[in-house]
Amino acid sequence: MSRPYATDEHYERWFMADCCRCGRRRNKAGSWPDGYVCRTCLDRALRIRGNCPGCDQHRALPGCRPGDGAPICTTCAGFSQSFACTRSGHEGKLHGGRRCTLADRLDELLDDGTGPLHPRLAPLSEQLRGMDNPLSGLTWLSERRRTAATLLRGLANGEIPLTHEAFRTLQPWRAAARLRELLMACGLLPAVDKQILLFERWLHEHLTGLADPDHAQILRRFATWHVLPRLRGRAETRPISPVGRRYAGEQILQATALLAWLAGRGRQFADCTQSDIDTWSVEHANSNRVNIRAFLQWSAKTRLTRRHELPTQQSSGTAPMPERDRTALLGKVLTSEDAPLRSRAAAAILLLYAQPLSRITRLTIDDIVRDGDQVLLRLGKPTITGSRARRRAAARVPRQRSNMATATNRASRWLFPGRCAGQPLRSDTLSALVHKIGVPATAGRAAAIRQHVLDLPAPIVATALNYHHNTTTRHAAEAGASWSALAAGGW
Repeated sequence: MSRPYATDEHYERWFMADCCRCGRRRNKAGSWPDGYVCRTCLDRALRIRGNCPGCDQHRALPGCRPGDGAPICTTCAGFSQSFACTRSGHEGKLHGGRRCTLADRLDELLDDGTGPLHPRLAPLSEQLRGMDNPLSGLTWLSERRRTAATLLRGLANGEIPLTHEAFRTLQPWRAAARLRELLMACGLLPAVDKQILLFERWLHEHLTGLADPDHAQILRRFATWHVLPRLRGRAETRPISPVGRRYAGEQILQATALLAWLAGRGRQFADCTQSDIDTWSVEHANSNRVNIRAFLQWSAKTRLTRRHELPTQQSSGTAPMPERDRTALLGKVLTSEDAPLRSRAAAAILLLYAQPLSRITRLTIDDIVRDGDQVLLRLGKPTITGSRARRRAAARVPRQRSNMATATNRASRWLFPGRCAGQPLRSDTLSALVHKIGVPATAGRAAAIRQHVLDLPAPIVATALNYHHNTTTRHAAEAGASWSALAAGGW
């Protein structure tokens, strides 16, 4: 098949033109009544939807009305080109981005050989078909990124069992983890805390890579009978944060390092003495000594070793920022429009109500309560109100949430939804966003809680902000609050 152009000059005339929308010379993507449009302007125009001011029909509005430039439909604009799918009638981008193309692709991948769709995987197909942007689903299932398509084919033909154990060893693990989260959101897999699943996958790879089978056996027993039960017990009362999962991993890593350190000195773990523990403590940092305590206590309890005296823990808190700096930052995040709304809303909750980022990410749109002209935020008891600027910001956040266009979060209730199915934004991701706008999370939260216990009795602060009363009492004592003599049980 011959090319429609022979030279670079012919290529320029055939494919390039001045866009009638942006005025730039780009590749042609479509024709408008007043000229050609580029691909960027075409995609942007087809994403505009609403009631056409000319015919009052709810359609795609890629055209511009003469005079005021209001978006209008293709009929009122006089377009000769139709952007409606011939099967579903849906208007939008037709070059591989229509909903029917996504449905056909899913039927092909989820076919078990007996029909167009595996009956058990029907909820997964419905979840993917209903995503707001079908092109995102087609990109995920494209031939250039074969991983997702391969995993779906494996589920349909039975090569991949529909169990958590099967997904634990699948590679690449990131694609497998995303698909597993989507299956849990569809109800095809039992719901398990995401951080536990990540820890189990990491633990399997870590133990598999150990050269000493005796060390691997000890560490597997420690993880099975101590670390994992604690994580699962904690997940029954509250979601596990990435920090909690990393702390569990550090316990395994420090236990591995201690076993290797003893082997390098020619000693077995059962023969470990108090002198060995003291020497190891001197040679390692305080964080390593903190992370090894659980392993040594467990080994003594299970009689793998004798009981040892453990080094004392040294805690160092972060100094709170001055109150003047906190109020200045608070005024900036409430009034400035330069930073993204998501970052400013999280920073405002942190600076106002001393909420840790791990708790802010667990807020839902149901925690924003509207009572007449007031907007309330539910943190503890009672529900907290705020100034007019705070109410305006709080009311805008649910309407302008990000990560809502994929199949995973179409019905998400999270105030800060993440990219994964059924999951909020990661606390470390939100921390990076808050730091990017100049708000130090730890120092800002410490300043906020200190100011609250100076203004109110510690038990009232604990009830309103969902803190333990021992925590607020300790902060009150450190701040020298005059309320510190009041008993917690009296409120």
